[in-house]
Amino acid sequence: QVQLIESGGGLVQPGGSLRLSCAASGDSMRLPTMGWYRQPPGKQPELVATKTDGGITNYAGSVKVRFTISRDNAKNTVDLQMNTLKPEDTAVYYCNVDGVTYYSRPGYATVTNDKYWGQGTQVTVSS
Repeated sequence: QVQLIESGGGLVQPGGSLRLSCAASGDSMRLPTMGWYRQPPGKQPELVATKTDGGITNYAGSVKVRFTISRDNAKNTVDLQMNTLKPEDTAVYYCNVDGVTYYSRPGYATVTNDKYWGQGTQVTVSS
């Protein structure tokens, strides 16, 4: 089992910045893709940004340039730096992992399509 612990949400004024952090608990595993999704009030969830363990990033068009995703493969953490925040960025932000490779011992791996979600952290952008 993989558990995702999120932090960094809060209330900021338009134009401000926040940094979200997510840590995946678990030993001896590789996480091919980590990222962030968000759900604005009254709307369906949407992708914000993802990053593979090989460094490939994917951003929603509305957050390009303003947001930056980063990760530490050794620590299984992923961060989202959010700058120039707008009221429309207000949402619950969810950390996500897509796929888990488990290493029980050297030279042995179990590749799965397991997916995990954090419990969400509220980001509110308002004056």
